[in-house]
Amino acid sequence: MAVRDTASLLVGLLVFFHTWGAWAIVEVNMEDRVEVYRGTTAQITCIFTSDDGIGGMTIEWFYVSVSGQRIHSQDPTMNSVDRGTPFTDRITVNNTGAPGGVVLTIDKVRLEDEVEFICEIKSLTDGRGEGRTKLKVFDPPTIEAFLGGFSVKEEKPSKIGVCEVKHGFPKPNITWYRNETPLRSDQDAVKIESSTTTESSGLYSVKSELSLKVKEEDKDAKFYCEVNYFVPGETRMDRDRTYYHHYPSTAVNVWVESPKGKIKEGDSIELHCHGNGNDPSAELSITYPGGEGSFEANMFVLENVTRLNSGFYNCSSLDTDSFELIQASTTVFVNYLDPVAVFPKDTIEVDMGKELKATCNALSSLQTHVAWFKDGKEVTRNHILIQENVTFDTAGTYECVVTVSDIEGMNTSGTLHVNVNGENAEIEESFEKSVELSCLARGFPAPRITWTTSDGKVLKTVSQEATEEGVKSVVSVKVTSDIIAFCNASNEYGTDAVTFSIKAIIHTTTQAATTTTTTTTTTTTSSTTISSATGKTTDSLLRLLLKSKGNGVIIAVIIICILLLAILGSVLYFLYKKGKICGRSGKQDLTKEKSNKDNIVVEMKSDNTEEAILLGVNGEKQPPSDQVDT
Repeated sequence: MAVRDTASLLVGLLVFFHTWGAWAIVEVNMEDRVEVYRGTTAQITCIFTSDDGIGGMTIEWFYVSVSGQRIHSQDPTMNSVDRGTPFTDRITVNNTGAPGGVVLTIDKVRLEDEVEFICEIKSLTDGRGEGRTKLKVFDPPTIEAFLGGFSVKEEKPSKIGVCEVKHGFPKPNITWYRNETPLRSDQDAVKIESSTTTESSGLYSVKSELSLKVKEEDKDAKFYCEVNYFVPGETRMDRDRTYYHHYPSTAVNVWVESPKGKIKEGDSIELHCHGNGNDPSAELSITYPGGEGSFEANMFVLENVTRLNSGFYNCSSLDTDSFELIQASTTVFVNYLDPVAVFPKDTIEVDMGKELKATCNALSSLQTHVAWFKDGKEVTRNHILIQENVTFDTAGTYECVVTVSDIEGMNTSGTLHVNVNGENAEIEESFEKSVELSCLARGFPAPRITWTTSDGKVLKTVSQEATEEGVKSVVSVKVTSDIIAFCNASNEYGTDAVTFSIKAIIHTTTQAATTTTTTTTTTTTSSTTISSATGKTTDSLLRLLLKSKGNGVIIAVIIICILLLAILGSVLYFLYKKGKICGRSGKQDLTKEKSNKDNIVVEMKSDNTEEAILLGVNGEKQPPSDQVDT
């Protein structure tokens, strides 16, 4: 019996020692830290291995605040959440899907969840291992900046602004900058006061106030606060980029931005005004001759200026702190050029061979240059137009142009219409040659021109055209006998006419035959100018200044009277030639014997003899007994 008990004891000891020598080795791997935002879900993974395999393992989860407390446990037969912990209603444990891995999931993470979590693994042979992970919880802050102004006139540090960071976790840091240079507290120049508030939720609010003694060079400086705070996986930095502009101007400057150079009437001027400060509340106002206004974006525009806008332009800036008014001014002069004055006005009539004299000028603030033009060609560069010994070619429209050379596009102009009055013209032409007659009629509406003769024939026009000066008509007349031609012009307001009296003269000597043209004007409601004959052409200028239809009756009566006077003159001349009057009865008989009603008789003298030869139309020489001494 004793031997059997001893054997049993030896077997038990052998089993014990065998079992003790077979305890499994358990290894556990976990992340050092897991970072999450407050209110989100955190997942903490536990990976383990064992010599006994992963079956039959016991897994327990703990969190460490002051002391460790279990929150979950599981083995092959059970999976339970411990009651009465801060995580009881917010955690679950599941396999990762791979052998030897579980994950602890925490919903709606709180700031107080920022603790260390332990995953403990136990094997069947009492092998044991554990891993630890710290949970970090973050909540980004909100930044608010209360901006102030500053003045270089302050002797003490001026309050620049306040930067406040609210509801952050972990505690954020605030740094002040001037431009890109961080500021540190300095008792004399820089003062930074910070305060921190811990809320019941565990979040932090940090407030920082900057005050400093500014200098004039700080008017363009950029002051801002920089906030550094932690988020999962990184450290973030935010800057408040609102700059502080409150430097009242100590001086202002105003100038004309455009136009560059001299200003003329009708221009638009653009003025700029700037102060050496940057106070956003400062307003720039302007006063000028004829009004006042305010600058928009430091700019003021005055359109269509006149000489009345010349004078001082004042820009004013009001310091809102001291209510000190700062001013600056500039002088604006608006150059002018008055409308041209031509004397005589509108139209001038000059007799043939006389002198034409007219003046032209315009009042200006600058030196002017005057030039006269006719038909686009320059006549003279002088404010006085002088044309001596005028001819019909002098007639026409003259334009006077006054220019200011210092300013481009500054000029003015006026016109003068010149008419030349002349005597009847003579045309030297051989018998049966043609002479051209021209007639220019002015009027509105444009007149209609017809040509007729004293015996009722209608002459065919060679050309007729409308020009800027009026309607010009030309006919060609063959000189075979004495002819009276009429240029008739009419419109709906009346009529006017010019009479051409052409007398044929025949020469039989070596001298060239001469044709004399006598022109008679018949008008009372308008003035008529007869142009000189050049070569074979006689021109006449007929100006219709007809105001009413009733003038036509008066003109017709006047024309009839003039024709009767012309006939009476012809009869008297005929009686004179026949010797019926003025004591020429003796010569009448001699002349009458060789006269013919169809002949046109002209008295000629030869260059080779002093005898006077009386010729008929057929050129027959009269016998000496029939000749009469002259």
